[in-house]
Amino acid sequence: MASGNPTTGEYIAHHLTNLTYGRHPDGTWGFAETQEQINAMGFWSINVDSMGWALLLGVTFCALFYAAARKATAGVPGGLQNFVETIVEFVDDLVASIFTHKNTLIAPMALTIFVWVFLMNLMDLIPVDWIPMLASALGVHYMKVVPTTDPNVTLGMALAVFVLMLYYSIKCKGVGGFFGELAFHPFPKWLAPLNLFLEGVTLLAKPLSLGLRLFGNMYAGEMIFILLVLLYTSWFWAPVGGLLQWGWAVFHVLIITLQAFIFAVLTVVYLAQAHDVPEDH
Repeated sequence: MASGNPTTGEYIAHHLTNLTYGRHPDGTWGFAETQEQINAMGFWSINVDSMGWALLLGVTFCALFYAAARKATAGVPGGLQNFVETIVEFVDDLVASIFTHKNTLIAPMALTIFVWVFLMNLMDLIPVDWIPMLASALGVHYMKVVPTTDPNVTLGMALAVFVLMLYYSIKCKGVGGFFGELAFHPFPKWLAPLNLFLEGVTLLAKPLSLGLRLFGNMYAGEMIFILLVLLYTSWFWAPVGGLLQWGWAVFHVLIITLQAFIFAVLTVVYLAQAHDVPEDH
């Protein structure tokens, strides 16, 4: 947190700034303490808080599911086993209804994406000042705790999905079939340049929309939480702020779940399209 009594703009900017590590203009490496230093670090800087929280939540996901699998029983299941089995069955049925090809990677990947994105989104329900204030007390200037409010995270995941799309498209259709699909549809072959432009835009729009949709929704949700906290600066608006914050948190549970679901479903849909060959239509 900025020292003293920050203005509204400073408060919002502080909560929306990542803990960034990179190279300073003088050649030394370290954490940025101001927005100017972050800008000077350029492209090769890293948002340590986004990476740290994303990895921590990924490990949490693996630990929970490993614990459930390790203690699984054919008898009366415990609460954790019931919970995990419900999620696994839900995702498995979802994938089976969308993905009609044979690929043992798809269902586990969809499960990982759904739970991991949900856990990252879930961090948005932690009161916005708790962890940043604790970090500030420990000498850490910035701390964003919702990885999916960082476009580097969401677009990074979307890029991984895009690479898999290209890989399976070429693997299932061949190089000629893949480029033929781009160049010879939807118009006649003599309009190949136009087809290539239109289909290329469509192809590139998939990962962009996948990553930006998740980022935009979560960033907007975080911004609303921050704005509602500002109501507490006035004794008159504080009760209203508390009521609105509680209502938004309840509604936000639906948003964070829906965004994780959409990301997982679109991933499965895009990979199903990558597996499609002309004989399948």
